[in-house]
Amino acid sequence: QICLSLVKLLFYLAHSPLGSIALLDFQPRQFVMVDGNLKVTDMDDASTEELSCKEDNDCTLDFPTKSFPLKCSVVGKCEGINEKKNLFNAYRYFFTYLLPHSAPPALRPLLSDILNATGDLRYGINETLRAFEKVLHLYKSGLYLQKRPLLLKDYISLKGFRTVEGEDYKCWPSYSHLGCLLSIHSVEEAAAICNSQLQCQSFIVTQHRTWTGRPLASFQSSWTDLIPDTNAVVYIKRSTSSGERL
Repeated sequence: QICLSLVKLLFYLAHSPLGSIALLDFQPRQFVMVDGNLKVTDMDDASTEELSCKEDNDCTLDFPTKSFPLKCSVVGKCEGINEKKNLFNAYRYFFTYLLPHSAPPALRPLLSDILNATGDLRYGINETLRAFEKVLHLYKSGLYLQKRPLLLKDYISLKGFRTVEGEDYKCWPSYSHLGCLLSIHSVEEAAAICNSQLQCQSFIVTQHRTWTGRPLASFQSSWTDLIPDTNAVVYIKRSTSSGERL
């Protein structure tokens, strides 16, 4: 969410009515999330000026660890230098730390491609935004889910109950520090996640949703502490012992 919002902001800056705008003091502290959108808190160090040049050798974009040769345009300006400066700063301050984590395994290669392409400045802001929107579409639609055996049949559902909230086993990347709370596309995906975790014996799909509209599911190592809840359904692994108790 943070990276996509940043890319949308940089897309606007690259195509603003004033021309391409560079953020000269590009630091995480210069941004704030407002209603799920990343915004710049200080535009004092923004500039529409692009480096003047006479030849391509005048257009080297330097960073502490990398340098990029750019082209000198016919009007004597280094082509796209403001856009590329913003994009590489997004890569080194945001993408590097945020993109490798939290995504479903099937989407990680796509995010890795974005990371590598922006780190080498092979992508401009237009290509980067398209790549992010593709990943978002796959994530929201569930198209990233690989065909696998249907596992929900291995679970018994108890409607009108939920488990007592409390501290349980941890997982990554959990939305709660007290247990294992993950976003899912469907109940079937939740069953697959529970099957992949040795501690998991039950799960419940909560009423809460993420910014993409995906529901949150709570995975738990026990199902014995049940309380009535007309809006809830508990899914419990079918096992010989649990089946007998039920």
